Amino acid sequence: QVQLVESGGGLVQAGGSLRLSCAASGRSFSTYSVGWFRQAPGKEREFVSVISWSGTYYAASVEDRFTASRDNDKNMVYLQMNNLKLEDTAVYYCACAAGIAARPTRPEVYNYWGQGTQVTVSS
Repeated sequence: QVQLVESGGGLVQAGGSLRLSCAASGRSFSTYSVGWFRQAPGKEREFVSVISWSGTYYAASVEDRFTASRDNDKNMVYLQMNNLKLEDTAVYYCACAAGIAARPTRPEVYNYWGQGTQVTVSS
């Protein structure tokens, strides 16, 4: 029902910025919570942020540096990443959840996923 495509990843120096985009299909896009997750090699998939009916929430590791936003008219979701650190290196995924949770942080509750985009932070 929903298809997601991430873009905007790349190689950036520590302290720099990147803006990730997620293009969504489907007229019902605005009814879903939209989250960002990331996964580094050998590590579990990690919650980054979510925009739900309740508000916008962030993992402690990225709050005050990352900003998530959405444009329902354009079916787009964004993740502005500032002051990037080496530990931010990961594949970043956008995802949609149809549940009623105010702050869904578990990957298992998300129904649709994008293909991921690589973010590499260098020194």
